[in-house]
Amino acid sequence: MTVHPPVVGHCDELLQALSAFRASAHVTQRWGDRLAAVLGGGGRLLAAGNGGSAAQAQHLTAELVGRYRDDRPPFSAIALHADTSSTTAIANDYGVDEVFARQVRAHGREGDVLMLLSTSGASANLLSAADAARAAGVRVWALTGCAPNPLMAGSDESLCVEAPSTATVQEIHLVAVHMICAAFDAALERAVRGARGAGRGGRSARGAGRAAQRKRR
Repeated sequence: MTVHPPVVGHCDELLQALSAFRASAHVTQRWGDRLAAVLGGGGRLLAAGNGGSAAQAQHLTAELVGRYRDDRPPFSAIALHADTSSTTAIANDYGVDEVFARQVRAHGREGDVLMLLSTSGASANLLSAADAARAAGVRVWALTGCAPNPLMAGSDESLCVEAPSTATVQEIHLVAVHMICAAFDAALERAVRGARGAGRGGRSARGAGRAAQRKRR
């Protein structure tokens, strides 16, 4: 079977973009750590995108509400575009640019996180959502295509994928989603181990205190 150049070229483009993106691993680590703290403390992740980016955002929320690899408790994560009745009603009554912003104002609380995914970094409804989030004290993270772009500028933090095609940007975004989930799970596990260690340390301290009291008697 003949493999045509565009097919192989897609693999080559993905490899090149992935190699460059590997340098951003520390950002996905930080985001996963932060999400563990926010969601573990009762906060929420909101996520949104358009088209293929909507699918990537929903993939992220599914991993958090369900699980990524190992079994663990569920955490609050909402893909805003998945509520078709709300999005269509808002678009009809307030305009397409408000479909995410109005939901952010409804669901977002100070300290929560809003993740926005966009290959162009220029979608008006995502820019409006970022503005609404910042006004509500919700932290905004963006996964975008090439920098610079408006969404990058309107977010608290961003990860930009340098790739010439939309398809490759979306594929790297999925890698980023999984990296964030891996960091999230690892941070939760560290917290559990720390709590167990603190519990054992507390028991040891109480035991030592009782021994000292007996010695004084």
